[in-house]
Amino acid sequence: MRTSDGKQNWAGGSAHPATSRLRIRLARRIRSARTWIALGVLAPIGMLVLSAIMLLDLRQDAWDKAEQTSKNLLQVIERDIARNIEIIDLSLLAVVDNLKAPGVADLDPALRQLVLFDRAATARDMGVMLVLNENGDSIIDSHATPARHVNNADRGYFKLHRARADLGLHISPPVTSRLLGEPVVVLSRRIDKPDGSFGGVVLASLKLSYFSTLFDRIGLGREGGINLYLRDGTRLMRYPFVEADLGANIAGASTFQRFLAERRGSFTGTSVRDGVERYYAFTPVGDLPLILNVALGTREIEAEWRSKATVIGLAVLVLCGLTILLSLLFGRELRRRAAMQAELAQLARTDTLTGLANRRHFEEAFARASRASRRTGRPLSLLVVDADHFKRYNDRYGHAVGDAVLKGLAQGLTASLRRPGDLAARVGGEEFAVLMPETDREGALRVAEAIHGAATALAVPSAGIDPGSVTVSIGLAVTSAGGVGEDLYRRADAALYEAKEGGRNRTRCAPDETEAGPPGRQSLPLVAP
Repeated sequence: MRTSDGKQNWAGGSAHPATSRLRIRLARRIRSARTWIALGVLAPIGMLVLSAIMLLDLRQDAWDKAEQTSKNLLQVIERDIARNIEIIDLSLLAVVDNLKAPGVADLDPALRQLVLFDRAATARDMGVMLVLNENGDSIIDSHATPARHVNNADRGYFKLHRARADLGLHISPPVTSRLLGEPVVVLSRRIDKPDGSFGGVVLASLKLSYFSTLFDRIGLGREGGINLYLRDGTRLMRYPFVEADLGANIAGASTFQRFLAERRGSFTGTSVRDGVERYYAFTPVGDLPLILNVALGTREIEAEWRSKATVIGLAVLVLCGLTILLSLLFGRELRRRAAMQAELAQLARTDTLTGLANRRHFEEAFARASRASRRTGRPLSLLVVDADHFKRYNDRYGHAVGDAVLKGLAQGLTASLRRPGDLAARVGGEEFAVLMPETDREGALRVAEAIHGAATALAVPSAGIDPGSVTVSIGLAVTSAGGVGEDLYRRADAALYEAKEGGRNRTRCAPDETEAGPPGRQSLPLVAP
């Protein structure tokens, strides 16, 4: 503000160093908060990824457990079946060999029965052991003397042995025993006469209850199952037991084709019987023409994991949702604070009365424009504008009218500017400055003329101030091409002083060369570039 002794009192003075440090700390805090917001968003993503990895690992553990369980069951069941069939086969071989021994055929039937059949014939799940002659008639019975009459010439195993001398041990599909009246599997071997011709068959029937008892001791869940097949695809036994499934042939099923092709292993497939997806583990039974498989329902394998995954997943989703919600709320609060800070920063650079740039803003812009002028060699023009006899308005009409005059002058300055880069600022009480980068003297004079016109047209009807009552004095200074601008304000201020001394309501141009200002005037302290 210009005092009565001609000195300047800058109402907007330079920022206190403590204020600058506070702004720097606040800016750093905002940047740190943004980092925390990013972490707040990334943290739920990390939680989801880690949870997904953990759940996948738990799922793999469930499948590994199912695989190991299937392998163990296969091993136990396969060994039990192979051992029992081996015992029965050894008994059949003993009968074949003993029948060839001299004198056995001439023994008493009861004694011959003791010689031919060992105690394996009395095992719990054994049916009967018979010796059939070449016509299929029973001639020796392990459980009766004389032998119970039965003719099995129509059985498939009898026909195969009669046709093939090299058949070896044969295991039949499930059949109903004519002596026992219940389903059995018949294990048989061929008996040759001394000349090598077909002499009959020795057979042992194994009740299917053996397999059902063995399988029933194993719990595999509602969708689990155990199956025993012949290599031609005929099912000997199934758990859970379904009578209609006995003797069914599934040789054309894709699952059984894999059993044959891979011999042993595991895979996941869909059952042709009920359409349930299962995990199949399979193996041959020793060297026998049998295939054993254990099937576990995939839904039951993952049932326990699924319940855990549901609980963990819901907990993680809730936590992630809360984290994201809090991050969004925090971000919104930070944005609100940032907007408030930006508004405060704008207010700190704006004169509250006139809406023009304040002295701080002007100093920063002046420093930038001076550096640009020195760098590019283009002219920089400055107008220092002062309201004439402003103290009279305040004394006569009051400060409210004085404020109205200042606002009107500010609007006139803004309307007189021609370029977006031009800046009008209030730098004192009734003193204004207009900074015009890349503007020569002629352009600056045209702007000054427009400012005079706007001031002359200003009126405050409520206070009785008519158009033409308000005038301004303007000092103009221009940097020469390639010159320096540190003294630009001093020269413009000196030109303003001359305009005041010359009668006011006029513009005076400062000479291009640097001159010292008149006594009693102070140059505007500049912000260091």
